[in-house]
Amino acid sequence: MYKSLLRPIFFLVNPETIHHWVMGLLKIFGSIPGLRSALKWFFTVKDNRLEKELFGIRFPNPVGIAAGFDKNAEVYEELSSLGFGFVEIGTVTPKAQPGNPKPRLFRLTKDHALINRMGFNNRGLEQAVVQLKKRKSNVIIGGNIGKNTLTPNAIAYQDYEENFAGLFDFVDYFVVNVSCPNISDLKELQDQDALMEILNRLQLINNSKPKRKPILLKISPDLNNKQLDEVIDIVRLTKIDGVVATNTSIKRNLNNYNKNEIEAIGNGGLSGLPVRERSTEIIRYLATKSGKAFPIIGVGGIFTAIDAIEKLEAGADLVQVYTGFIYEGPCIAKKINKAILKQMKSS
Repeated sequence: MYKSLLRPIFFLVNPETIHHWVMGLLKIFGSIPGLRSALKWFFTVKDNRLEKELFGIRFPNPVGIAAGFDKNAEVYEELSSLGFGFVEIGTVTPKAQPGNPKPRLFRLTKDHALINRMGFNNRGLEQAVVQLKKRKSNVIIGGNIGKNTLTPNAIAYQDYEENFAGLFDFVDYFVVNVSCPNISDLKELQDQDALMEILNRLQLINNSKPKRKPILLKISPDLNNKQLDEVIDIVRLTKIDGVVATNTSIKRNLNNYNKNEIEAIGNGGLSGLPVRERSTEIIRYLATKSGKAFPIIGVGGIFTAIDAIEKLEAGADLVQVYTGFIYEGPCIAKKINKAILKQMKSS
């Protein structure tokens, strides 16, 4: 029904506009007594074999929603009702910021992809906390944190520290985002020395708490093997808990659009089917080269159960969807979890 009826209608509308409409619909559904429970009953696959314990957290199933969809922590309960095992909010910055000028989100339907240059648009740390205080269920929430666009890289660590301290009591794990291509100077923070400073400072705060929270690093699909080796070293030296692989790409591995069409869109991060293979390659490289020394959350081009299982077999412990959710609809987590169970029975 979604792909044959709703998606064609949705795709007639500007992608950022339809995103706000969908957010509004989710809020309405969540406010109707009994409807959220009905959605949860229909969409959620409950089976102990799907559960996964990582860094002290027991995930009810391995399929999550990636950062970027629920930027301001507004619909995490509703997303949980659609069968997702965890929801990552953000990217959150200390201060509210509007992001980049519109238009900044583009569909490339012939390649099942999106290009975005949102620029960490969000309502800021304070508003995220207001929303997170409303949590009523045991939905697992990750906090994806970044720096404000106007914050110089020399003091970027201050933004990450402020986010970390502010969200600490309200999320279950953290993801440090230094790999988004839509903040002009953010890529400089992927350099080893800059990353080490940010992560070590966060770990100092973390280790001062009665109970620490897991910290993961989100990395770019555009890193080469030398840089991936540095990521492995960084995880080992800073003792963070894992890696999210991967973010969006600045490359344009598109098969069905010509150069002029691509250039007309301009800058931004590519997500969806064109990044699937590279994301899986990076997961496999990190898992193999490190000897599976740390957990990996796999994200990038997951549309089907086969895509998700491919990432799990490459070395991911959990997976996240975003673009696949847009294209495939609300049953995506249910389909993936049912397929994982079916594979377990046949193996």
